[in-house]
Amino acid sequence: MIAVPIRGTQAVLRGIVTEHQLRRDFVRLHRDVYVRKGTPPTAVARAHAAWLWSGDRGVLAGFSAAALHGTRWIDASLPAELIRVGHVRAPKGIVVRKARLLEGETCRIDGAAVTTPARTAFDLGRALGVDRAVEVLDALCNATGLDPAEVSAIAERHRGARGLVQLRRVLELVDGGAESPPETRTRLLLVRDKLPRPETQIRVRDDSGRIIARSDLGWDRWRVLVEYDGDHHWLDEGQRSRDIDRAAVLEALGWAVVRVSAELLRDRPDVVLARIRAKLRLAGAPV
Repeated sequence: MIAVPIRGTQAVLRGIVTEHQLRRDFVRLHRDVYVRKGTPPTAVARAHAAWLWSGDRGVLAGFSAAALHGTRWIDASLPAELIRVGHVRAPKGIVVRKARLLEGETCRIDGAAVTTPARTAFDLGRALGVDRAVEVLDALCNATGLDPAEVSAIAERHRGARGLVQLRRVLELVDGGAESPPETRTRLLLVRDKLPRPETQIRVRDDSGRIIARSDLGWDRWRVLVEYDGDHHWLDEGQRSRDIDRAAVLEALGWAVVRVSAELLRDRPDVVLARIRAKLRLAGAPV
């Protein structure tokens, strides 16, 4: 079953589908670009469709590039983004912009031309608001292993580009250990309150050295953990029981755990900070 966008004329010429099947079973996305009916819209599919529309004369960038690099949490309703030379009128669902791409700033994924992870971060880190940029770059770094220093190296090659001051602020805050936007938002809350910068994905070991748990973020030195609990932690009875058992094990090993929910993070961040600060003080941290 074809679950990716196709060029209609080429698919018919190669015998992949007939003209009748193309009309009956597929939906036209752009000029000569089709997708099978019922295929769920994703950022990756939108990106591939945009690249097919460009006729290999564009480079996928921004959120489209991030999606192809495996970045999670990208809104599938966003238009695809292309960098392309020359004037062209883009159809609905595609944004085309001009930008200077230097050697080594593009690569190929599944045949499509895409900005590299570092170049993608360079673009998104300048274009989005600071907090959103940190969320996206956290996810991009998590997916690709990108080091923020690689993004700084791209910035050095584009001195005078717009948004460099913001990009530097963003890169100072990025941590690829974050595995979700709420984890990023929790970390930003702590950093901006002048607490010691937390580590991410802390591995907790028992007395024999065996890893028994991994926590979103915290401070190994003071044995204080901060964990964001999504809705399933509160609504799934089995998950809730496992959380209680896990908390008892961590407490027995001398770890303090502060749990954060969406409601606390959104409406009562002062409560979150007070609880964390209290645990750090008890552990001897200079806060």
